[in-house]
Amino acid sequence: EYRRRLDATPAGDGLWTARETITWRLAIPVWGWLFWIPVRRALRDRRDRFGYWWAPPDRLDQRAATVLGLLAGVQIVDGYLGTVLTQTLTFAADEFERGNEAQGWVLGVVRVGVLIALVSAALADRRGRRSLLLATGIASCGFTLLGGLAPNLWVLGGTQLIARGFSTALGILIAVIAVEEMPARSRAWAASVLTLSAGLGSGMAVWVLPLADLDVRGWRAIYIIGGLGAVVVWQVGKRIPETRRFTHQVAPVDDSWEAEQTRLRRRRRLTLLATSAFLLAMFLAPASGFQNDFLKDERGFSGTDISIFTVVTATPIGIGVLLGGYLAETRGRRPVGAFGLLAGAVFAASAYFVDGVQLWLFALAGGILGATAVPALVVYGPELFGTHDRGRSNGLVVTVGVTGSAVGLIFVGQLSERMGEIGPSIAMLGIGPLIVAFLVLTRYPETAARELEEINPEDS
Repeated sequence: EYRRRLDATPAGDGLWTARETITWRLAIPVWGWLFWIPVRRALRDRRDRFGYWWAPPDRLDQRAATVLGLLAGVQIVDGYLGTVLTQTLTFAADEFERGNEAQGWVLGVVRVGVLIALVSAALADRRGRRSLLLATGIASCGFTLLGGLAPNLWVLGGTQLIARGFSTALGILIAVIAVEEMPARSRAWAASVLTLSAGLGSGMAVWVLPLADLDVRGWRAIYIIGGLGAVVVWQVGKRIPETRRFTHQVAPVDDSWEAEQTRLRRRRRLTLLATSAFLLAMFLAPASGFQNDFLKDERGFSGTDISIFTVVTATPIGIGVLLGGYLAETRGRRPVGAFGLLAGAVFAASAYFVDGVQLWLFALAGGILGATAVPALVVYGPELFGTHDRGRSNGLVVTVGVTGSAVGLIFVGQLSERMGEIGPSIAMLGIGPLIVAFLVLTRYPETAARELEEINPEDS
């Protein structure tokens, strides 16, 4: 809501005194307090051209601002749900008197839950984004709560298989809704906001981790807290409207030359994104998953040292995410994405070969520079497919990516055992992001500032 009133009163000698009064109210739910001061200053010191470091390149209307604010709230819950198992598994294993082998099996088996995400995302193309967002969010919270009551490690793994599957689907649907509702020049910026929200949710799972130290069963409280997220998903999610693009989608034509061209275009794009997801996940999963082992076993870090290292090198990643979202809209997806992939992979892999100050600097640079590619590339999934196939196609891409992460973890685990160090195997997989950077520059279409109907003519 925005109202501007001018009152003019005579001041004598043909002069007038003008008084301007502006009343306004932000349409951003939950997060409006963060923008109150910047908006107030912007209204007081108006510019001829809209452009502020804290704002998206496009002005968001009331609906878009409301939807993004609500999605950010749900994304926090999703970030928490996706982090619970990795943070608590070692504590659960202690209670159930299980070792590293059992933990490895649990971490491997829960990846099968991506099939639940695939089915849920495909169903959203038929039943709607909003209803599936509510269903997957509440289901994920419910099964996370059940995990806190698990009588053994295998039941915990089974509940997490389902919970992680629904959580993955929830993340896909959040991205799809955001892309379908945001203006053409603010989709990557919105992706950066949602990425930071997911990071906040993941951080919350770490904040409550000390509960696991209170008692051998203390880890269960962390799962119960995750179950309470269902209340947030319901209260926030029910206010999210069904996307206009889904509501007004054009019925597909099956028997025509245009339909055949659409299918060919979809296959090419699906192959491109799935290949990229596989190569990136094959590097990123072990590069992050084996970091603590590298620091502890090869660099002599203590538990406290690792915590400090993680906070110092990971916290500034938000700078890269925000910068990448803005640059992806103003400079283009391809140059920002390719640069982030190239620089991030080089520094992240190099960190496994250095020590001392260089280790900290390389890890910090790899995190910040690599993060600039996230908003530039993550929007390609929803952008490159039509409304009828957007959920299913993104589910397939995520499924292939999960497969790539499993391959990377197995490869590094086995090769590092034989070589006695982790760095060489990480460096070998670092070729993957370099290949993807080349594909981004040569094969990816530039989608910045283009409407989805222009990118996907079948939706016109």
